[in-house]
Amino acid sequence: MKPDAKQITRTEAPDAGGSALPVVRKEGRRPYVRRKEVRAGGQGEGSQAPRPVVETPRKRGGQTVYTQELADEICLRLSNGESLNAICKTTGMPGEATVRDWQLNDLNGFAAKYAHARIAQAHRWAEEIVTLSDMTPPLTPDGRYDSGAVAHQRLMVDTRKWLLSKVLPKVYGDRVNLDHAGEITLTVITGVPSADKS
Repeated sequence: MKPDAKQITRTEAPDAGGSALPVVRKEGRRPYVRRKEVRAGGQGEGSQAPRPVVETPRKRGGQTVYTQELADEICLRLSNGESLNAICKTTGMPGEATVRDWQLNDLNGFAAKYAHARIAQAHRWAEEIVTLSDMTPPLTPDGRYDSGAVAHQRLMVDTRKWLLSKVLPKVYGDRVNLDHAGEITLTVITGVPSADKS
């Protein structure tokens, strides 16, 4: 066996008919059941040719039930700058689609709390820009600044700036001032002749 190959274990699990199906467990993945489906009408009369092996992942649990405590924790973590993706990957948290569904359906006023948390998250990103800009990049062994670290720091700042301009454009977006300091004369010409003929 190769040293980098994943460990695979096989056990037997009964299916609906009582026969055993192999359950495959690969290291780092959810277990799944290898099922062989059989279709009628093979090569001879009454014979059944098996279909290729179909790997079906086991079903996950049902959708997480909305609770006020869960909603408050999600909003608190969002306002502290954590992404929804990172929050939902935490054990015991609902999936992203579930949280977005709560927000879209405004479940128990969750949409307003979520919107406020997103605004607080954006302000947190603005504070992170200042912190990242004030950080001194590491030095190379010959005493110069590490150009890779400087580029990475610039990328982090630019990403947050771009997000801020899209999430809160009135506060952090580029302002375009269109001021006109003159006079506009507008003459409307129609095909109707004027009434006074002299």
